[in-house]
Amino acid sequence: MAEQSTQSIEVDAEPARVMSVISDFPAYPEWTKAVRETEVLATDDEGRAKQVKLTLDAGPIKDVYTLEYDWDADGLGVSWHLIKGQMQKAQNGRYALEPLGEGHTKVTYTLSVELALPMIGLLRRKAEKMVMDTALKELKRRAEG
Repeated sequence: MAEQSTQSIEVDAEPARVMSVISDFPAYPEWTKAVRETEVLATDDEGRAKQVKLTLDAGPIKDVYTLEYDWDADGLGVSWHLIKGQMQKAQNGRYALEPLGEGHTKVTYTLSVELALPMIGLLRRKAEKMVMDTALKELKRRAEG
């Protein structure tokens, strides 16, 4: 299994609000700079996205890939893995939400990406951390907005 990177941020919003932002895939292009397009391909029995096709344009990194999501029953987390991609061989990720009380939530993002092209582990982890940092800041801005 590939090494994972983990990062957290505190958001001034209830966990339900944060999860509603995370689960609203059609809105991603409105608030995430790198995601150009999303398409929900399948939903689970509760109407949540099960498979999502994403078009990513992060400057030198462009990819079209499909992720499969597994939602925690308690509403405080979601995990995903890569079904297919062009630039990626594997991707595993997770958002875990921790209620802090008084309308605050700690969001922990864990990510592991394996690209089709070989990349030195140190560079890959640096890229993962950059992706997570941007994603968490954009999520915070959207959930608090």
